[in-house]
Amino acid sequence: MSRIRLNQEYRNKIANRMRIHLEQEQTQEKEKFFQERESFLDKQNATWDLAKQCVERQYPKDDVKMAHYLQDKYPNVNTIAKDSCFHFGYMNKADGNEDKADGEYADENRHSDNNDETDKYITKHFDFRLNGSVDGVDRQDDIDSYSPSSRDFAYAYFRDELKAKENCNPDINIEMDGKPSNPHQTKFNDANEKALGFSGGRGNEISHARDWNNDYELDLIGREYCRDRQIPVSKAEFQTFVIWQQAKGQLIMAHYKWIKSVLEQTKFIKDVIKGYKYLDEAIEFATESGLEMNEAEIIRCNSSGLMIYNPKNAAEMLKSMKNKTQTRKDKIAARIKYEQQQAQK
Repeated sequence: MSRIRLNQEYRNKIANRMRIHLEQEQTQEKEKFFQERESFLDKQNATWDLAKQCVERQYPKDDVKMAHYLQDKYPNVNTIAKDSCFHFGYMNKADGNEDKADGEYADENRHSDNNDETDKYITKHFDFRLNGSVDGVDRQDDIDSYSPSSRDFAYAYFRDELKAKENCNPDINIEMDGKPSNPHQTKFNDANEKALGFSGGRGNEISHARDWNNDYELDLIGREYCRDRQIPVSKAEFQTFVIWQQAKGQLIMAHYKWIKSVLEQTKFIKDVIKGYKYLDEAIEFATESGLEMNEAEIIRCNSSGLMIYNPKNAAEMLKSMKNKTQTRKDKIAARIKYEQQQAQK
């Protein structure tokens, strides 16, 4: 029986099947993503409980009730607004202490940093909505080009739901990392935002965005814009809000690192398959890499290479691209092994 020659269609099918397989593998990157995602809601709810305490300390329930009464009684009174985002801040003292969260601070003393020895009011915006602002996006040499936005948190948190939707792709911004914006990316971003419920704008959310945002709303006295309501908190409370906001960015980066690892491996797979001439070589490579498939499956389911890879060697190279995180003990052991190999040479 003659061997079946590879063509571009078969190469694409095998590469696509192997990408699905890579996403299903249990790796350090995937485990980190799942840990960050599964633990986030508890952090969100605990921090929201603290936010309610801080807001109610500034706007006591009896005052809010009175404001509601006056607003209902007089048509020209409009002083109550629901909100999910707040400007929390504390007075940082030059002597290392900070004022308690019970004072009034002059606008001219409000700052966003504390780079000198004078007393300063440290303030930051915290948004509990699904597409609220994020922090904690670390900048490393290998990911300097990635600039996530607040919607990337929703893409990461609801990744499974978006993957199940036709025409949605929660990984699109990672796949397009380093590339100029294009219609392909815009199409998937629009579909993702529609599925998440962002497309109606603030106050008109549907689906996940509506359900999420409705759980994190408070009645506040004041104008509509949260910047007009500076809410004093203690330094410890402020740090709790910062840690929560950073957790959103950490989930985004865990998503990024996992999918980026999958994409790097997928590119390697395509390069390997490009070098094969016959279908059975590609099937052997897939099998050695942990994915069982057969020729009939590829043919049934609807160029020459740059380098010819031995299937077993290529599979080993693919495995070496996973689980890159090493402990100090692992690094020492690897160094000792390397030195021993060099001594033998």
